[in-house]
Amino acid sequence: MSRIVGLGGVFFKSKDVNASMTWYKEILGISLESWGGMFPLKPQTQEYQVFTIMPDSTEYLNQNQSFMINFVVEDLDAYCEILKTKGVVIQKNEASEFGKFAWIEDLDKNKIELWEPPKSKNE
Repeated sequence: MSRIVGLGGVFFKSKDVNASMTWYKEILGISLESWGGMFPLKPQTQEYQVFTIMPDSTEYLNQNQSFMINFVVEDLDAYCEILKTKGVVIQKNEASEFGKFAWIEDLDKNKIELWEPPKSKNE
């Protein structure tokens, strides 16, 4: 079945990335590296959740958007076809070593990332 199955990550802009990373580490205990950090779902799985703080000047998010939600999707291609039947415009659909990605916007023009993680070697 093609559907959203979880949260893949949250991305947002910051005027001071280093200060934000320090705050999240010191206040909330989230360990971050320059690219962000991961939250393992289970010790036995290769799936992960990403937390990334980007410079305020990033073009990865829409100009007036301060964060982006990433949803994990089963069968991204099929899900995008379902979205198209509902009038949703798929901005871009691409595959990489990190899985398949597509981007859409909500009614407020907030960019949303859809992600199908790469198949594990056991699948």
